[in-house]
Amino acid sequence: MQRGSVIVVRYALPAVIALTGLVLTIVGGSDTVVAAGVALIGVGMLVALLNLLMRLGIASSRDREREENARRYYDRHGRWPSG
Repeated sequence: MQRGSVIVVRYALPAVIALTGLVLTIVGGSDTVVAAGVALIGVGMLVALLNLLMRLGIASSRDREREENARRYYDRHGRWPSG
């Protein structure tokens, strides 16, 4: 995925969803429109949270992989790798 696409999905998409919900909540003429706006604000927050959780999961996988490589090095050389 290209860098621009990542930025759009990570930041712009949740912001646009939440902003649309905010506009509907403020401008809404009926209770249904206001409720839809509040729901969209929640959806925007959920998309942002899911992006954060995915990033944390990927970082955690990288940490585990580094740890496993260090353990393999230790098994082969009898000492923990430096750095």
